[in-house]
Amino acid sequence: MDDGAKEQRDPAWWGRRAWSLLSAVRARAPLVQCITNLVSMDIAANALLAAGASPAMVHSLREVPDFTPRCDAVYVNVGTLSEDWLPSMRAAASAGRPWVLDPVAAAASGFRMEACVELLALRPAVVRGNASEILALADRSVAAASNFKGADSSHESVDALEAAKALALSSGAVVAVSGAVDFITNGEKFVGASNGVPMMQKITATGCAVTALIAAFVAIEPSDALVAAACALAIFGLAGEIGMESSKGPASLRMHLIDTLYCLDEETVTSRVRIALRP
Repeated sequence: MDDGAKEQRDPAWWGRRAWSLLSAVRARAPLVQCITNLVSMDIAANALLAAGASPAMVHSLREVPDFTPRCDAVYVNVGTLSEDWLPSMRAAASAGRPWVLDPVAAAASGFRMEACVELLALRPAVVRGNASEILALADRSVAAASNFKGADSSHESVDALEAAKALALSSGAVVAVSGAVDFITNGEKFVGASNGVPMMQKITATGCAVTALIAAFVAIEPSDALVAAACALAIFGLAGEIGMESSKGPASLRMHLIDTLYCLDEETVTSRVRIALRP
């Protein structure tokens, strides 16, 4: 791995880094345990497979002690949260593997918010959510007063920059805010990833799928979760851009996005990934 701390992180550096991480995922096929919602299991598993990773949809609490320590990363998603799954989420997050949290609709209920807060205390490497979810986690008074739209965001990603910074500092996690531009922060610096197309928002669980991909990248680069998250977001968005060129709507975009993720090559990634440090 090259030393990004000493090398200028210009657009060319980010393109090379994104390709390096994707190539490593393809070569190493990291095993990612996904405790994710019922809606997203299919697309999350297929996105991981297309990128070269190995998904495992393992939810049983009885399996966690044996299975999770063998994984390269864990992905926890609270989209269809239940009292039965929460102990498994806590146990997997505590198993010593790098893990990523997707706090879907964190403000939907007191139970959901309490679960997310409890999981945050277990120190995920990355928290990836939309702007409304990040705002809610950073300030529960904002959550109570928000214009609730379920799993959809009622805010733009830029609206949550300060909340993301505060959440990163308080939790120790890298925080990624999805939107027209994805913003990623460790509390000290921001990175913007601007690949993607609006039609991706019309496909169920694309956010869940990209969070699974972040977990695969974190498995490869656990020491720099900000870089891993930014590269995963940009590559997934790029697959959406290229997939859109052959699509007629959300259903065909879903298919072409997964195909494109599987077919991405070095020239395409290094020339078309759009990631930049935000001043």
